[in-house]
Amino acid sequence: MSRSEVGRFDALGDAWWDPNGPMAPLHRLNPLRVGWARDVMIRHFRRPAPEEGLPLAGLKVLDVGCGAGLFAEPLARLGADALGVDPAPRAIEAARRHAEETGASLLYRAATVEALAGEPARFDVVCAMEVIEHVADPAGFVALAASLISPGGLFLAATLNRTLRSFALAIVGAEYLLGWLERGTHKWEQFVTPEELSSAARDAGLRVMERRGVVYDPLRRRWRLSSDFGVNYFFAAKKPPP
Repeated sequence: MSRSEVGRFDALGDAWWDPNGPMAPLHRLNPLRVGWARDVMIRHFRRPAPEEGLPLAGLKVLDVGCGAGLFAEPLARLGADALGVDPAPRAIEAARRHAEETGASLLYRAATVEALAGEPARFDVVCAMEVIEHVADPAGFVALAASLISPGGLFLAATLNRTLRSFALAIVGAEYLLGWLERGTHKWEQFVTPEELSSAARDAGLRVMERRGVVYDPLRRRWRLSSDFGVNYFFAAKKPPP
């Protein structure tokens, strides 16, 4: 992620947690992506059903590019031993403040995936939600993320597909017409197709498990899973056991 992009997200501070603020589209998407990630982990690790206590208890989960914790904090509330990392220090400060205010139990670090790859800690699950489309080298990023996964663990991602529809909706619509996001938040040429992400995962020693399209239902005013990969999609891959 470039310095200018880190600075853009860093400048949001506590506005990350404002459901009507600049991260409003992410707040709308968050219940779906948290529920999807939870269900993938429950199936893969054969955990109890969501309504049975803390289904993610005991799982070590790393959220790379966590921002102010919109994704990491709900996972911690589901029982995960969660660590959120982000290169934007003000976003990490906002994440810590919010966790203190809500009583959420998780850790945050101002760090990059490159820094963590040089450390011994490994995780059952590594998440990269709305991050890959902001890095200069997606394949290199996936390889670093994969190196942090324990054998038998998972890599989960949410990102934007590089299609004409994503350009029209995620950039022209969300940034220029509706003003949901600051102009320049996304660069369409950096969006990653499902095929490119699958190839990067396989090259990193991961086995692709699931790819799910994500669409917005304007009548119900909510996101839902779909077979349509036109704009957003979720991605899961696993690291084979030794």
